[in-house]
Amino acid sequence: MLLLWGAPSWAEQELAIYPGAVHTRIGNELLIGGQYHRMAYFTTTDSLMKVARYFHDSWTKQGYPVVVNGDLRQEAVVSAFYTREGLQRAVVLRTHLGKTVGFTVLKDLWLYEKPPEASGRQFIQVEGALFTADVGSRDEAGGSRHRTQVVERGLEVVRQELVTRFTTAGYKSVRESGGRLDGQRTFVLEYARGAEQVLTTLVELEPSRVAVSQTWVGTDRPDGMPNADAVRQAREDALRVDPMREKEP
Repeated sequence: MLLLWGAPSWAEQELAIYPGAVHTRIGNELLIGGQYHRMAYFTTTDSLMKVARYFHDSWTKQGYPVVVNGDLRQEAVVSAFYTREGLQRAVVLRTHLGKTVGFTVLKDLWLYEKPPEASGRQFIQVEGALFTADVGSRDEAGGSRHRTQVVERGLEVVRQELVTRFTTAGYKSVRESGGRLDGQRTFVLEYARGAEQVLTTLVELEPSRVAVSQTWVGTDRPDGMPNADAVRQAREDALRVDPMREKEP
């Protein structure tokens, strides 16, 4: 009965919006930890405090329980619980380059779907993971999945393991680059296999601890162009326009 009651409410509910800001959807229906989410992000020149107060006052006036967390200067989370519909609305706020960046979230609290055992097979598993979180999304053309891990080993060791595992699994290297981001060493690995593509970003958190972010994209369309060819063609077209691009770090 709860599921039958909750499903129509879920379908009718839209993401909360902040007046005057352009909201961009992130995927379609996202399955995070077995629960359904809808997400979007926006930016505004209004202060974080002003944005947080808007959502707090709006949801409070509608009669919903509201919770506020964070220092309300650099970060804040405002959540409202729609107990009858079994939904949670939330906005996650951060300050960045003089602007407020917000992520609005709609989460179904009643519906739960156990991820299929094969859901993680798109990724190249890294040994020694201390933490793993998966997010998935689908549309008419195919799907995408995202995995975040923290691994208790060195950056070079993790990179070499991934290169070996990708090659063994039949992937071909499209591109590899390295450098530093905010003082931290990084590697970006791009691999493709047929109509699948995996982008892996490694960030050295500590000398023996690495953050691994993997994004897998694939298509179910029989006429879908293999991602490896699409990426290669795009780069060749870009180089014809700007031959110096290949020399840029």
